[in-house]
Amino acid sequence: MEKGRFVLVTGPSGAGKDTLIAGARERLGGDERFVFPERLITRDCLPEAERHGTISRDAFARMTAEGRYALAWEAHGLGYVIPREVAEMVTAGRIAVCNVSRRIVPDALARFAGTHVLYVDADRSVRAGRLAARGRESRQDIEARLARDVPDFPADLPVTRIDNSGTLDMGVTAFVAALAALADQGNSTRRTA
Repeated sequence: MEKGRFVLVTGPSGAGKDTLIAGARERLGGDERFVFPERLITRDCLPEAERHGTISRDAFARMTAEGRYALAWEAHGLGYVIPREVAEMVTAGRIAVCNVSRRIVPDALARFAGTHVLYVDADRSVRAGRLAARGRESRQDIEARLARDVPDFPADLPVTRIDNSGTLDMGVTAFVAALAALADQGNSTRRTA
């Protein structure tokens, strides 16, 4: 079977990761190479939040204890799961585009060959405006998110960086181009193997 890959979308709060993923899902909807799995989160689905499945804390604990996941982590007081079926899709040759915490990146690299990181960022003022517009956090919480110090990735880690400070169309276009380049890179590797 051909091998696909995990594309891990990371970046600071307010950078627009979920918006870019939604835009790419729409533009690449007919392209069978890509899959955009919904995360399971221990939070009710909110109208202003990204599409996701909701699971209870107990279900999260059971899934992680039993190893019934491709990736799982905790952040901001919530549990997150990428379902095990996604790993099967990657094994079958698909490219799974997943919004994840950067703390799960080392685990994903160790478990899944060909993992690549798309790091989405935006100017601090843009991120502040987006976080305020979400209406989910207090001003103090927003400031804490903006002040969070995030260390850089290791030099040997494959990372594509996307600046999402501009318009939605510019951001989605750059994001889709990065995904297409990764897919073409995978096809080129398979042809020469």
